[in-house]
Amino acid sequence: MLEPKVWQLTAGSAVLGLVLAAGAVALAGPWDSGQRKAERDWAAAQGRTGGAHHPGGHPGKPAPAPSAAGVLDELAPPVESLSAPADLPAGLRKTLGPLLESSDLGPAPAASVVDVATGEQLFGERADRPMAPASTIKIATAVAALSALGPDHRIGTTVVTADDKAKGDDKSDDKGGDEGDSEGDDKGKGDDPTEITLVGGGDATLDRKRLRALAEDTARALRDRGVHEVAVRFDVSLYSGPREHPIGPNDNIAPVTALMNGQGRLDDSARDSFGGPAPRSGDPAGDAADAFADLLRERGLKTSGPPAMRKAPKDADRLAVTYSRPVSALVERMLTNSDNDIAESLVRQTAIKAGRPASFAGAQQAVQAELKEQKLPVGGALLRDGSGLNRHDRITSGLLTALLARAADPDRPELRPVLTGLPVAGFSGTLQGRYTDADAITGSGMIRAKTGTLTGVNSLAGTVVGPGGRLLAFAFLAEKAPGPDTAQRALDHLSAELTS
Repeated sequence: MLEPKVWQLTAGSAVLGLVLAAGAVALAGPWDSGQRKAERDWAAAQGRTGGAHHPGGHPGKPAPAPSAAGVLDELAPPVESLSAPADLPAGLRKTLGPLLESSDLGPAPAASVVDVATGEQLFGERADRPMAPASTIKIATAVAALSALGPDHRIGTTVVTADDKAKGDDKSDDKGGDEGDSEGDDKGKGDDPTEITLVGGGDATLDRKRLRALAEDTARALRDRGVHEVAVRFDVSLYSGPREHPIGPNDNIAPVTALMNGQGRLDDSARDSFGGPAPRSGDPAGDAADAFADLLRERGLKTSGPPAMRKAPKDADRLAVTYSRPVSALVERMLTNSDNDIAESLVRQTAIKAGRPASFAGAQQAVQAELKEQKLPVGGALLRDGSGLNRHDRITSGLLTALLARAADPDRPELRPVLTGLPVAGFSGTLQGRYTDADAITGSGMIRAKTGTLTGVNSLAGTVVGPGGRLLAFAFLAEKAPGPDTAQRALDHLSAELTS
């Protein structure tokens, strides 16, 4: 345990670091579309993590520092006053070079550090070498999704019907017997059940609360039409290709489908908020439809038989709809918690927007095309998924820093959630329990970064206010690292050195 004076110093430097970082990023563009509120909702409140091989929460660690939004105006000195020291590149080479040679980072790690305001690369080592990025690939996912869809886009889950009976008066008597299960219990009614379809739109954040509200709206719409018995169908045709991620069944990701409830989690992590590895259902779409049918029965509707998968008719009328939070909030949540399910959802939404198949292959093509259109250095990049779980993904540290710099571009305010969603060192998300060693503690509260961890692969990419007050973007990629803990400490040390 740290001594009291050390805790006080750490807390003070952390809050100061957040304030300085907020001021520096403010210079890069406005903070709009509720992005700071979304960060408080998801980054500050979430204690567990969702990326591959990331540990769970850390009881007893400091709570996230408060937002510095109220002092942004006071922290906006003229840009010319934030000029970087002329000897900074040489100083970085002297400081980072030996640290990068640590055996804890494997035989040939890559690094890139750029001045966000100018785009100048201040330090580079194998910066153009494509390497496995693990979850830092989510930065590319975020930029592509925000650029293609816009920060205000919401993903809908709908209930539709094409049954003419649902449009007219119910001719059957409704006296009694309308409660509980009713499979095949409609004899004597004279009419077949009205067919309704739950249509998945690709919202990986659909939870029990919103599914319940959707069922309530659906039941009300059906009662208004005089309908009291339904046959429930569900449509997942929006996505194509394999459902299983190439990593195979894994607690870090559910089968990728256009309809799921609670990310297919089979434990209590789906009740209030998602995060962290958890056992997953093999059929999240079917489970969501079953849960929806249960909720309809709770509201007095009869259902005929179990839900069946079927594509919704083209001429179907919409009965009810529920929408996800805006993409800006989804991006922040994905980055803070390293949420793989949201990542795969966002790249498929990007593919749909581009008119490509919503599959692993279609998403890869759409994201790379979107980044190329933004004139980002995508040479050598191979984005086989949106989450970074695929060990065949390849990205360069130079591309990662270019993505972060683009997110701070004053002409691209829609990309700002890429920065606001990054975990804060020592305080939130996948960085909550890091930067505790003596050689890295100066980075606590000062650094915002996306982590990446697979067996033998460790990465870190983010932003920090460096010497002279300049906002720096950095990316470090390591392969064949001997152990995750030592590699993470080495990455923490590297990035902490950028604060001085």
